[in-house]
Amino acid sequence: MALPENSQPGEAWSAACAELRRALGDSTFEIWIAPLEPVALEGGRLLLAAPPSTQAWVSKRFGPVLERCVRAVLGAAANVAVEATGSRATGVTAPSAPPAPISLNPRYSFDQFIIGNGNRLAHAASLAVAELPGQAYNPLFLHAPPGLGKTHLLHAIGNYVTAFGGSTCVRYTTVEAFTNHFLTALGARTLDAFKHSYRNVDVLLIDDVQFLASKAKTEEEFFHTFNAVYETGRQLVLTCDRLPRALVGIEERLRERFEAGLVADLAPPDFSTRVAILRKRAMLDRVPLGDPSILELIAERVTDNIRTLEGALVRVVAYHSLTGLAIDRGLTTTVLDTMYPQASTRPRIGRIQDLVASRYELSVAELRGPSRAARIAWPRQLAIYLTREATDTSLQAIGRAFGDRNHATVLHACKRVAERVVSDSQASAELDELKQTLLSSDHDRRC
Repeated sequence: MALPENSQPGEAWSAACAELRRALGDSTFEIWIAPLEPVALEGGRLLLAAPPSTQAWVSKRFGPVLERCVRAVLGAAANVAVEATGSRATGVTAPSAPPAPISLNPRYSFDQFIIGNGNRLAHAASLAVAELPGQAYNPLFLHAPPGLGKTHLLHAIGNYVTAFGGSTCVRYTTVEAFTNHFLTALGARTLDAFKHSYRNVDVLLIDDVQFLASKAKTEEEFFHTFNAVYETGRQLVLTCDRLPRALVGIEERLRERFEAGLVADLAPPDFSTRVAILRKRAMLDRVPLGDPSILELIAERVTDNIRTLEGALVRVVAYHSLTGLAIDRGLTTTVLDTMYPQASTRPRIGRIQDLVASRYELSVAELRGPSRAARIAWPRQLAIYLTREATDTSLQAIGRAFGDRNHATVLHACKRVAERVVSDSQASAELDELKQTLLSSDHDRRC
């Protein structure tokens, strides 16, 4: 709904900013749009003031999206203009400087980070760096595929140092923002101010360094910035979606510097970590869970990354808000079946059951059945152990696949196999044989 024509400039701009943030994303919005200020609203024309160093760039690059979003709140006849700050009052532009730093997200803290087997080293290293910048691991290089918590840890370091580091100066940036700042400074001939803003900090946090590839001028400037910070004993933390040696589009001298400190990876969360992440998110957002077990249901289905996992919970809550239905297993299954179809772990469990049953001349029904006879119990335990090791299936789901046994029985079976193969060479050989056969069958299915 469009705002009335007599709206105040600030009111109109605030409404337009909500549209702009959705259209551009948080990072781009904070770098280029947040510094703009509403000056006047006259006859449907919204006048904005921009820092002199970025006014021309913002007008050229973001003019169309600015106008589109302003029209969304003021009506189809509205338009927008961007002038340099102070140009109306004095006609003289202020000294140029790089755009303001990207703000740290206060929600990304160490307290809100869920620790699991896949991210324990990265978390511990990040906390050590936050407590002793420049003294623990320098540089700290965090790498992982998207959505596993790299940016969370980067912001957590910044927030921790800001809260407890006294006068320690922190700057967070992305490589995209660094590149844009550098190009702006080149055009405005303000390279000295640009260099000062990045090189005179105590902790420099840089996200997504893989985007340096094929940007020769930016990479050169980044190299000198890295050296200036590092050689004066100040802290660098970088994130990337791959290992330094895999950054083929970046010069070797920079890759070597990335590897000079600690390289820590973040792996996909296991089932228990995924449940803990969902439980924390539900608590923070005060989600009215009709049945707490729905968190396990989501964690069983969504295994890719944390962002996708939390997105699944958000969709369930949205469906609840739109329909008024309770957040229970029925509603959750409906949402998951639409957005995240059942994973292929059940056929894989079936292959394991078929393999073990054939090896020990049993039927799958016997493996799943209630009999505790020795000729069935050991193969069943092996099948359960293999399922736990070779799939990402939860204990509860494994139990259901083996005759509705509970998770304690599954844990006992896994423990029994692990203990027996240590002291029984025959049992160890049988397990190795089953693993090799399973690997071979997987390879044949892919070929």
